[in-house]
Amino acid sequence: MQFDIKGMDKALLKELYAALLKPRMIEEKMLVLLRQGKISKWFSGIGQEAIAVGATLALDADEYIMPMHRNLGVFTARKVPFDKLFLQWQGHQEGFSKGRERSFHFGTNAHHICGMISHLGPQLAIADGVALAHKLKQEQKVSLAFSGDGATSEGDFHEALNVAAVWGLPVIFIVENNGYGLSTPSDEQFICKQIADKAIGYGMKGITIDGNNIVEVYQQIQAAKAYCIKEQKPILVECMTFRMRGHEEASGVKYVPKELFELWAKKDPLQNFEDFLLKKKIITTEEIEAYRAAIQTEMEAGIALGFSKTETLVDTQTELNDIYAPFANKAIAPSTASVSEKKMIQAISEALDQSMERHPNLILMGQDIAEYGGAFKVSEGLCAKYGKARVRNTPLCESAIIGAALGLSIKGYKAMMEMQFADFVTVGFNQIINNLAKIHYRWGQNADVVVRMPTGAGVGAGPFHSQSNEAWFTHTPGLKVLYPSNPYDAKGLLNAAFEDPNPVLFFEHKVLYRSISAPVPDAYYTIEIGKAATVLSGDDISIITYGAGVHWVTAYAAAHPAVSIELLDLRSLLPLDYEAIKACVQKTGKVLVLHEDTLIGGLGGEISAWISEHCFTDLDAPVMRCASLDTPVPFAIPLEQNFLAKSRLDESIQKLLNY
Repeated sequence: MQFDIKGMDKALLKELYAALLKPRMIEEKMLVLLRQGKISKWFSGIGQEAIAVGATLALDADEYIMPMHRNLGVFTARKVPFDKLFLQWQGHQEGFSKGRERSFHFGTNAHHICGMISHLGPQLAIADGVALAHKLKQEQKVSLAFSGDGATSEGDFHEALNVAAVWGLPVIFIVENNGYGLSTPSDEQFICKQIADKAIGYGMKGITIDGNNIVEVYQQIQAAKAYCIKEQKPILVECMTFRMRGHEEASGVKYVPKELFELWAKKDPLQNFEDFLLKKKIITTEEIEAYRAAIQTEMEAGIALGFSKTETLVDTQTELNDIYAPFANKAIAPSTASVSEKKMIQAISEALDQSMERHPNLILMGQDIAEYGGAFKVSEGLCAKYGKARVRNTPLCESAIIGAALGLSIKGYKAMMEMQFADFVTVGFNQIINNLAKIHYRWGQNADVVVRMPTGAGVGAGPFHSQSNEAWFTHTPGLKVLYPSNPYDAKGLLNAAFEDPNPVLFFEHKVLYRSISAPVPDAYYTIEIGKAATVLSGDDISIITYGAGVHWVTAYAAAHPAVSIELLDLRSLLPLDYEAIKACVQKTGKVLVLHEDTLIGGLGGEISAWISEHCFTDLDAPVMRCASLDTPVPFAIPLEQNFLAKSRLDESIQKLLNY
């Protein structure tokens, strides 16, 4: 192994060596503890430490890194205290994630590290968002994301690289090519000769380097950083390496030919660099022993501390409190009494405009939302007013844009992503469920992201543009789900969503965009999230609903004046206003839960169960549900009308009245 150290002084070379030695010694100790049964699991990076260490030291300390399982060297090179790391690995409350995560599934903003999720690829898009923040602030900084060779097969890899290239983002994408994705060899993952060859397909630069050569990694990442900043472009760096242990210790290494271990043992990054430094008289054996002794002392102290803290304190309220970032959830009244008639789409557009003015750090993203104004023209005129830097057309890649929105949040921005149709959220589902929703609970990082979701049937758009999928997300702790039924609520709740530092899914029924209008304050205002509204007051039956269901019931009430209906518009589906639900039940004792979503698994089932559990003595009849058919949404208008819950509303009401 050749080390080209031209221009590198002895102090830097010693720093590289000490930084390379530390993760190796820690790993060797962890493997001993694993065999002794004192720790539960370990993902070993022995053999490929030079990549994490060299790349981390090539960056500034305030440049974000998105590491993976085998990147212990990122944490140690960023000087994360070993005792805190060990507490994290032991699942102790004094670790970075309060015992809620294991191994390297955590982040630390103090060290500018964003923790991974097990799905691997989504981390790359977060790096896009961080780099976009650098670009918007005109900072001369990069972000760096790690990936294994196996993860390059994921769609998130493609999406993140494509967005970075199209937007000209200063991102370094490092692929640690160790030849295997768990046990699957590279030739069963991709056919191109090198992963770096993929870069040309995105119009970006790609290079392949020796990932076991600490000097080469350090120099090449320094050069990559300079390139990204100067050219305002991303780069793909493939680091050839090999892991000398299994994917994780339990998986073993029987699937790897023995000769590969013999070959790569000769390329050991630590031993080769140590031999070189000794030969060049850059370092002495005494200095090496001093480094080892210092690391050993730190490890032993950290391990002793970790094993001394065996008790896990369980506090249910603390667990529940940490689902969301703190937020003063209070309504903001309009500053003037001026009111004008607005359609729902106008109210939403006005909320976007006023929130853009109120929050200069708010970035809007979505397909066709800039000059075109979006598929429904909700954002029309905003690009001309605020510029393309803040109102951004995106490639067709929902997952990457949600991930980029999270990256923006990490850097202190607010972000909105418009799903062209709520149906399309399926291709961004992972980012919402596993990144946005969990990140504050996992390591205290909020996700200041709003995802707007044009939803619902009634316009003959068929199975892929008409679904009501809000219940998918009400099951996910960490999200907030809002669903206004009228222009006043739409404006107030959307403004509130942008105030809230937590991830919000904001559903907008397409039929209601232009079919209804109402008096709406012209000035900025918000509505408190989590509060339902009583629309009709009655004595015969109570109907709990939201969205288009509110209008179905008000139309029914107008046509049937003899039926006295108490109508509750939920407005907020997560969190639910249980006090309002209870009051609604107590008003009549007969309850119908109505929603456009299909029956099985719909929100009505949860509400019905809660009422039965908490309001049983107030009931004069079983809680009933009225929902759409358990089929996909059909295209033909007669079929669609038959599908919708509206077609069975009268039958459901009569059944409840006659019970």
